[in-house]
Amino acid sequence: MSDRMGDPAADPTGWFEPLYAAAARGEGEVPWDGNAPAANLVAWTSARDLDGGGRPALVVGCGLGDDAEHVAGLGFATTAFDISPTAIRLARERFPDSAVAYVVADLLDAPGDWAQAFDFVVESITVQALHASVRPRAIAAIAATVAPGGTLLVLSAAREPSERADGPPWPLTRAEIESFASGGVEVVKIEDLRAAGDPWGRRWRAEFRRPA
Repeated sequence: MSDRMGDPAADPTGWFEPLYAAAARGEGEVPWDGNAPAANLVAWTSARDLDGGGRPALVVGCGLGDDAEHVAGLGFATTAFDISPTAIRLARERFPDSAVAYVVADLLDAPGDWAQAFDFVVESITVQALHASVRPRAIAAIAATVAPGGTLLVLSAAREPSERADGPPWPLTRAEIESFASGGVEVVKIEDLRAAGDPWGRRWRAEFRRPA
Protein backbone atom coordinates (compact mmCIF):
# COMPACT_ATOMS: atom_id res chain seq x y z
CA MET A 1 0.00 0.00 0.00
CA SER A 2 1.42 3.37 -0.97
CA ASP A 3 2.30 5.84 1.79
CA ARG A 4 0.13 8.47 0.09
CA MET A 5 -2.92 6.32 0.80
CA GLY A 6 -2.65 6.90 4.55
CA ASP A 7 -4.33 4.52 6.96
CA PRO A 8 -7.65 3.14 5.65
CA ALA A 9 -8.51 1.89 9.14
CA ALA A 10 -8.10 5.31 10.78
CA ASP A 11 -9.60 7.24 7.84
CA PRO A 12 -11.67 4.78 5.80
CA THR A 13 -12.51 7.13 2.93
CA GLY A 14 -9.77 9.77 3.14
CA TRP A 15 -7.26 7.84 1.07
CA PHE A 16 -9.24 7.83 -2.18
CA GLU A 17 -8.57 11.45 -3.13
CA PRO A 18 -4.77 11.22 -2.63
CA LEU A 19 -4.77 8.03 -4.71
CA TYR A 20 -6.61 9.63 -7.65
CA ALA A 21 -4.65 12.87 -7.33
CA ALA A 22 -1.36 10.97 -7.51
CA ALA A 23 -2.60 9.06 -10.56
CA ALA A 24 -3.60 12.34 -12.22
CA ARG A 25 -0.04 13.60 -11.71
CA GLY A 26 1.38 10.43 -13.23
CA GLU A 27 2.79 9.30 -9.90
CA GLY A 28 0.81 6.10 -9.57
CA GLU A 29 -2.09 4.03 -10.83
CA VAL A 30 -5.64 3.39 -9.68
CA PRO A 31 -5.55 -0.38 -9.06
CA TRP A 32 -9.14 -1.01 -10.16
CA ASP A 33 -9.06 1.12 -13.30
CA GLY A 34 -9.33 -1.32 -16.19
CA ASN A 35 -10.05 1.35 -18.83
CA ALA A 36 -13.25 -0.55 -19.66
CA PRO A 37 -16.51 -1.41 -17.91
CA ALA A 38 -16.39 -4.39 -15.59
CA ALA A 39 -16.64 -7.58 -17.62
CA ASN A 40 -19.17 -9.11 -15.23
CA LEU A 41 -21.36 -6.02 -15.51
CA VAL A 42 -21.26 -6.17 -19.31
CA ALA A 43 -22.03 -9.89 -19.35
CA TRP A 44 -24.93 -9.53 -16.92
CA THR A 45 -26.58 -6.64 -18.74
CA SER A 46 -26.02 -8.23 -22.15
CA ALA A 47 -27.69 -11.47 -21.07
CA ARG A 48 -30.78 -9.51 -20.10
CA ASP A 49 -30.79 -7.15 -23.08
CA LEU A 50 -31.51 -4.30 -20.68
CA ASP A 51 -33.29 -1.20 -21.91
CA GLY A 52 -33.14 1.56 -19.34
CA GLY A 53 -35.95 3.52 -20.93
CA GLY A 54 -34.87 6.69 -19.16
CA ARG A 55 -35.28 5.18 -15.71
CA PRO A 56 -32.90 6.42 -12.98
CA ALA A 57 -29.71 4.47 -12.27
CA LEU A 58 -26.91 4.97 -9.76
CA VAL A 59 -23.28 3.86 -10.07
CA VAL A 60 -21.56 3.71 -6.69
CA GLY A 61 -17.93 4.81 -6.37
CA CYS A 62 -17.73 5.41 -10.11
CA GLY A 63 -14.02 6.22 -10.30
CA LEU A 64 -13.08 7.16 -13.85
CA GLY A 65 -16.51 6.41 -15.26
CA ASP A 66 -16.34 3.26 -17.41
CA ASP A 67 -19.18 1.44 -15.63
CA ALA A 68 -21.30 4.58 -15.57
CA GLU A 69 -20.91 5.09 -19.30
CA HIS A 70 -21.94 1.49 -19.92
CA VAL A 71 -25.07 1.90 -17.80
CA ALA A 72 -25.96 5.18 -19.52
CA GLY A 73 -25.46 3.47 -22.87
CA LEU A 74 -28.24 1.08 -21.92
CA GLY A 75 -30.65 3.99 -21.77
CA PHE A 76 -30.69 4.72 -18.04
CA ALA A 77 -30.69 8.28 -16.70
CA THR A 78 -27.46 7.68 -14.84
CA THR A 79 -26.03 9.37 -11.77
CA ALA A 80 -22.49 8.34 -10.88
CA PHE A 81 -20.66 9.46 -7.78
CA ASP A 82 -17.31 9.23 -6.08
CA ILE A 83 -15.92 10.73 -2.90
CA SER A 84 -12.82 11.85 -4.80
CA PRO A 85 -13.20 15.22 -6.57
CA THR A 86 -10.24 14.31 -8.76
CA ALA A 87 -11.93 11.09 -9.87
CA ILE A 88 -15.05 13.01 -10.86
CA ARG A 89 -13.00 15.64 -12.69
CA LEU A 90 -11.11 12.97 -14.60
CA ALA A 91 -14.33 11.13 -15.49
CA ARG A 92 -15.85 14.32 -16.89
CA GLU A 93 -12.68 15.04 -18.86
CA ARG A 94 -12.53 11.48 -20.13
CA PHE A 95 -16.14 11.58 -21.35
CA PRO A 96 -16.77 15.25 -22.20
CA ASP A 97 -20.01 14.58 -24.09
CA SER A 98 -21.42 12.17 -21.53
CA ALA A 99 -25.05 12.10 -20.48
CA VAL A 100 -24.00 10.83 -17.04
CA ALA A 101 -24.47 13.16 -14.07
CA TYR A 102 -21.09 12.84 -12.36
CA VAL A 103 -21.19 14.15 -8.78
CA VAL A 104 -18.94 14.22 -5.73
CA ALA A 105 -20.66 12.49 -2.82
CA ASP A 106 -19.87 10.41 0.24
CA LEU A 107 -21.52 7.00 0.41
CA LEU A 108 -21.45 7.19 4.22
CA ASP A 109 -23.36 10.48 4.11
CA ALA A 110 -25.43 10.11 0.95
CA PRO A 111 -27.92 12.76 -0.16
CA GLY A 112 -31.32 12.24 1.45
CA ASP A 113 -33.15 12.39 -1.87
CA TRP A 114 -31.33 9.26 -3.03
CA ALA A 115 -33.35 7.10 -0.65
CA GLN A 116 -35.20 4.43 -2.69
CA ALA A 117 -34.72 6.63 -5.77
CA PHE A 118 -32.98 4.39 -8.33
CA ASP A 119 -34.37 1.58 -10.46
CA PHE A 120 -30.91 0.16 -11.15
CA VAL A 121 -27.96 0.45 -8.76
CA VAL A 122 -24.48 -0.83 -9.59
CA GLU A 123 -21.90 -1.43 -6.88
CA SER A 124 -18.57 -2.67 -8.25
CA ILE A 125 -15.54 -3.05 -5.98
CA THR A 126 -16.31 0.03 -3.82
CA VAL A 127 -17.31 -1.76 -0.62
CA GLN A 128 -14.31 -4.07 -0.75
CA ALA A 129 -12.09 -0.99 -0.85
CA LEU A 130 -13.50 0.12 2.53
CA HIS A 131 -12.20 -0.97 5.90
CA ALA A 132 -14.31 -3.49 7.82
CA SER A 133 -15.15 -0.84 10.42
CA VAL A 134 -17.42 1.02 7.97
CA ARG A 135 -18.38 -1.75 5.57
CA PRO A 136 -21.78 -2.52 7.19
CA ARG A 137 -22.76 1.17 7.00
CA ALA A 138 -21.71 1.33 3.37
CA ILE A 139 -23.65 -1.80 2.47
CA ALA A 140 -26.80 -0.51 4.17
CA ALA A 141 -26.42 2.86 2.44
CA ILE A 142 -26.21 1.22 -0.97
CA ALA A 143 -29.27 -0.97 -0.36
CA ALA A 144 -31.20 2.10 0.78
CA THR A 145 -30.91 3.71 -2.67
CA VAL A 146 -32.84 0.94 -4.47
CA ALA A 147 -36.35 1.97 -5.51
CA PRO A 148 -39.41 -0.25 -5.11
CA GLY A 149 -39.22 -2.75 -7.96
CA GLY A 150 -35.58 -1.79 -8.51
CA THR A 151 -32.49 -3.95 -8.93
CA LEU A 152 -29.11 -3.82 -7.22
CA LEU A 153 -26.14 -5.52 -8.87
CA VAL A 154 -23.09 -6.12 -6.66
CA LEU A 155 -19.70 -7.10 -8.09
CA SER A 156 -16.79 -8.00 -5.84
CA ALA A 157 -13.77 -10.21 -5.44
CA ALA A 158 -14.56 -13.22 -3.26
CA ARG A 159 -12.90 -15.00 -0.35
CA GLU A 160 -13.66 -17.53 2.34
CA PRO A 161 -13.88 -16.25 5.94
CA SER A 162 -10.76 -18.25 6.79
CA GLU A 163 -8.71 -16.67 4.01
CA ARG A 164 -6.32 -13.86 4.91
CA ALA A 165 -7.24 -10.56 3.27
CA ASP A 166 -4.49 -7.96 3.01
CA GLY A 167 -6.00 -4.79 1.67
CA PRO A 168 -7.15 -2.50 0.49
CA PRO A 169 -9.02 -3.81 -1.33
CA TRP A 170 -10.35 -6.67 0.75
CA PRO A 171 -12.33 -9.40 -1.09
CA LEU A 172 -15.74 -9.97 0.49
CA THR A 173 -17.13 -13.09 2.11
CA ARG A 174 -20.46 -14.58 1.13
CA ALA A 175 -21.94 -13.33 4.41
CA GLU A 176 -20.94 -9.78 3.51
CA ILE A 177 -22.51 -10.16 0.07
CA GLU A 178 -25.69 -11.55 1.60
CA SER A 179 -25.87 -8.56 3.95
CA PHE A 180 -26.79 -6.30 1.02
CA ALA A 181 -30.27 -7.81 1.55
CA SER A 182 -31.23 -5.19 4.11
CA GLY A 183 -33.94 -2.60 4.62
CA GLY A 184 -36.43 -4.57 2.55
CA VAL A 185 -34.04 -5.48 -0.28
CA GLU A 186 -34.06 -9.20 -1.09
CA VAL A 187 -31.56 -11.62 -2.66
CA VAL A 188 -32.39 -12.75 -6.18
CA LYS A 189 -29.20 -14.64 -7.09
CA ILE A 190 -25.61 -14.86 -5.88
CA GLU A 191 -23.06 -16.25 -8.34
CA ASP A 192 -19.59 -17.49 -7.39
CA LEU A 193 -17.60 -16.92 -10.58
CA ARG A 194 -14.20 -18.32 -11.48
CA ALA A 195 -12.30 -17.52 -14.65
CA ALA A 196 -8.87 -18.53 -15.87
CA GLY A 197 -6.47 -15.63 -15.68
CA ASP A 198 -8.57 -13.61 -13.24
CA PRO A 199 -6.10 -12.06 -10.78
CA TRP A 200 -8.65 -12.41 -7.98
CA GLY A 201 -9.39 -16.06 -8.72
CA ARG A 202 -13.00 -15.79 -7.57
CA ARG A 203 -15.64 -13.09 -7.84
CA TRP A 204 -19.15 -12.55 -6.61
CA ARG A 205 -21.88 -11.32 -8.90
CA ALA A 206 -25.03 -10.81 -6.89
CA GLU A 207 -28.48 -9.56 -7.86
CA PHE A 208 -30.88 -8.05 -5.34
CA ARG A 209 -34.34 -6.54 -5.68
CA ARG A 210 -36.65 -4.39 -3.61
CA PRO A 211 -40.22 -5.64 -3.99
CA ALA A 212 -42.55 -3.21 -5.74
